[in-house]
Amino acid sequence: MSPTAAEKRKLAPLATPTDLKSNAIQDISAALAALLADVFALYIKTKNFHWHLSGPHFRDYHLMLDEQAEQIFATTDAIAERARKIGGTTLRSIGHIGRLQRINDNDAEYVTPEDMLAELRDDNRQLVSLLRETHDVCSEHNDVATTSLLEVWIDEAERRTWFLFETTRQQK
Repeated sequence: MSPTAAEKRKLAPLATPTDLKSNAIQDISAALAALLADVFALYIKTKNFHWHLSGPHFRDYHLMLDEQAEQIFATTDAIAERARKIGGTTLRSIGHIGRLQRINDNDAEYVTPEDMLAELRDDNRQLVSLLRETHDVCSEHNDVATTSLLEVWIDEAERRTWFLFETTRQQK
């Protein structure tokens, strides 16, 4: 018995028309999936620190981390949809994120505000580096649309790094 139309649709690959070659789709999608895992990891860590912050600068730091978390989260859908637009796939679960993320979690019961900000500063700096690596992969395959998006996200991550750096700078 031959498959029904509905069964055929279920068996069809998640192919999307693109002029990119199959190796480009594979390379770019893999780079974007890893980047998306890192962005989710940084988002959760930023919200974790936002929720568990304490001390005399609570309000300022709490608001800053909330703004930064919103900006980080805003990139997630665009990253995933970019992979799908070129015919690739993206993350499917929390477990998938855990297997791909390169930004470390922080499950400590207590972290000082100064250590929170310093850790987020370093994580955002690491994200800039990971964004540049992804940009290189996309540039190699002449994926100008993705490189253009990445350039905006690099600028945003550099700004977050700068704010966190200035907030943690020791006055002499």
